[in-house]
Amino acid sequence: MKQARFRRAFASIALFLTCGLAGCQRAHGVDTQPLNNSGMAYDSVRQLEEQKVTNAEVADVLKMHDAGFPDEDCVHVVQVFHSRGQLFGAGSAVTGLIRAGMSDETILRLADLNQLGLSAGELEAMHLAGLSDAIVLEVARHRADGKPVLAGATLARLKNMGVRAPTLFELARRDIPDSEAKEIISLRRRGASDAQILRRFSGS
Repeated sequence: MKQARFRRAFASIALFLTCGLAGCQRAHGVDTQPLNNSGMAYDSVRQLEEQKVTNAEVADVLKMHDAGFPDEDCVHVVQVFHSRGQLFGAGSAVTGLIRAGMSDETILRLADLNQLGLSAGELEAMHLAGLSDAIVLEVARHRADGKPVLAGATLARLKNMGVRAPTLFELARRDIPDSEAKEIISLRRRGASDAQILRRFSGS
């Protein structure tokens, strides 16, 4: 008799907990099951749930996860966006950067610099044009700080004209505005060496 009452009581508690959890999930309205199905680690999914991600954010996280972005990096990027009071919506941008061959570490640094927004397409194009992660990051840093910097298209054009990567990085580092691009290109066409260009454009 006691065992029967115990079983009924246990069943009632289990039903209450199940309904309660289901109610919480419905109230929150978020389905993280697609992340579980994608193979994301349980701990990473839990951390995203603790960040109170929305269904739209889950879809964006899924994009970059399916593109090969590591679980812990997916969580970090979402946390960075939330720390700025922003919803994460850069899944397509991250996916594009991954497919362009950019390193995971560089993408994380771009997230920290708040450079995964509208400018991410240009950064992707820069990398596809053969500009290194270091050059892309230097351009992103300048933009994040509101400093002048040569445009990605200018740097890519100079690369195609034979300007070496260390020179391109230095030109990006020196706060040279893109309004100087025509003169730099003109100098190169007239046969100026990398060293001569750097001497002429010492930066601000």
